[in-house]
Amino acid sequence: MPARPGEYREALARAQEHSNRWIDSLTSRPIGPRQGADELLASFSMPLQDKPMDAATVVDELAGLAEPGLMAVPSGRFFGWVMGGTLPAAMAADWLVSAWDQNAALRYATPAMAAAEETAGRWLLDLLDLPSTADVGFTTGATGSNFVGLAAARQAVLDGVGWDLVTDGLSGSPRINVFVGADRHASVDMALKYLGLGKPIEVAADAQGRLIPAALAQAMDATSGPAILCLQAGNLHSGDSDPFTEAADIAHSHGAWVHVDGAFGLWAAASRKHRHLVAGLEGCDSWATDAHKTLNVPYDCGVAIVTRPEILRNVFGVHTSYLVNDEQGPGDPFEKVPEFSRRARGVPVWAALRSLGRTGVEDLVDGLVEQAQAFAAGFGKMPGVEVLNDVVFTQVCVSFGSDERTRGITERIIADGTAWMSGSHWAGRDILRISVSNWSTDENDVAAALAAVDRAIAFYDSPSAA
Repeated sequence: MPARPGEYREALARAQEHSNRWIDSLTSRPIGPRQGADELLASFSMPLQDKPMDAATVVDELAGLAEPGLMAVPSGRFFGWVMGGTLPAAMAADWLVSAWDQNAALRYATPAMAAAEETAGRWLLDLLDLPSTADVGFTTGATGSNFVGLAAARQAVLDGVGWDLVTDGLSGSPRINVFVGADRHASVDMALKYLGLGKPIEVAADAQGRLIPAALAQAMDATSGPAILCLQAGNLHSGDSDPFTEAADIAHSHGAWVHVDGAFGLWAAASRKHRHLVAGLEGCDSWATDAHKTLNVPYDCGVAIVTRPEILRNVFGVHTSYLVNDEQGPGDPFEKVPEFSRRARGVPVWAALRSLGRTGVEDLVDGLVEQAQAFAAGFGKMPGVEVLNDVVFTQVCVSFGSDERTRGITERIIADGTAWMSGSHWAGRDILRISVSNWSTDENDVAAALAAVDRAIAFYDSPSAA
């Protein structure tokens, strides 16, 4: 069925109109969705019609059906789950990526995408002060990037003991001991499960979730054989990071590969004020981060960085008669991630970095931390409210006393609709967690959110609520 002239134009014009209406609503709309998935499913689940429908009409229908179920994640008053917004240049670039419809797997087939992604990768290495010779791959997110880094680690440590993983697989191989901090993110465990590496060995962490080096040394001394250490840049609750220099030195002295899960905390390296939080980061072997968190590009986009390109390409590379591989250059994109077909998700990263520049990235990171610390200061003035973490980065964890009271106030904050803050459980307590991740969050958003918390406390404590 050939495209009718103007059909794309009409559909895209309608999509742009709906997109602008959505973006304009973010300053005033309630943050949470008005309908749940089951209710929306009833609206979406009409019988599939027999004949084609006009594309612009489909766009209008989709926008209308979806609107009651949209979470205002791009709002400056959304503070849940470490989800960022989207910078204007990154969003526009992502639209172009869809229009261009390039499969960004081969340098030969889609050279413009490869050039943009390779440049973005070099810029990232420079901004984060990581080795310039490292390979950079663009994944779906930090979970995918952890998978990439740990897959390279698995290959490297088995190579180190003479086991040919590519030929013989894992069956019968020496067991790999994987060491993790007790307060790690679940995506590390997911990646280990995907890779067939089993449950890791937990190492004690301190009150801020940072791995304790002495406990690591003791745990590694008690084992032998190939080993991997997973460290963390940006604890999910405290925002603080593991002691990279000391921990990496211990791990390397045991012949281990050191991987860093830095979904949002890795970006501290781009700030002169906050790079001390990740001192020693460059001495590790692989890193994972998200671009759709702190850098504020559209979903989905993660970044995997590996110091040894030859290992990475041995893990993910393939040669067939119908591919034109990049043999002498920086390697094909598909050799750096577990995907043979993918959109050019690194192009919005290029656009975000190009629009911000070095100082803009630094200002973005510093601004997020400043707003998190403004939250902490505001909570500190509220009677009966306790900030549980040292607010050194973008995370704030709060208790309102008992677990029951904390849960009740959290539910009321969400029902209020002014701001969205997610509940969690940390250090043996139910908490309210605030993740400041949106480039557009300003002092007015923080003030409005704190006012919503005040209202929630008053409502929960009122005799009528009881």
